[in-house]
Amino acid sequence: MIVAFSLAPSGGRSANDDASVHDAVAAAVRVVRASGLPNRTSSMFTEIEGEWDAVMAVVKDATEAVLPFGTRVSLVLKADIRPGRTGELEGKIERLDSALRALGADD
Repeated sequence: MIVAFSLAPSGGRSANDDASVHDAVAAAVRVVRASGLPNRTSSMFTEIEGEWDAVMAVVKDATEAVLPFGTRVSLVLKADIRPGRTGELEGKIERLDSALRALGADD
């Protein structure tokens, strides 16, 4: 399965803090990268690929890493559950790029 998720802390910030959540995101991404599972982080989501229990454990641990940054954490999660498939984190992008080339679109 592939899970795309985003975490954001809220509450408990002082009036002098800016609205950036980069430290909290860094704490979560550190957990994801340490997991050893295939992953990728973009400006809004982190994607991770693996078996259900392993992926969900990493999402839980990443969520817990964000807890110290606020009084609550928002989690947005989208999953592509396709048993028996691996390498789809890269495979989906490769197939998209191939389709774009076939259409004569620029990369």
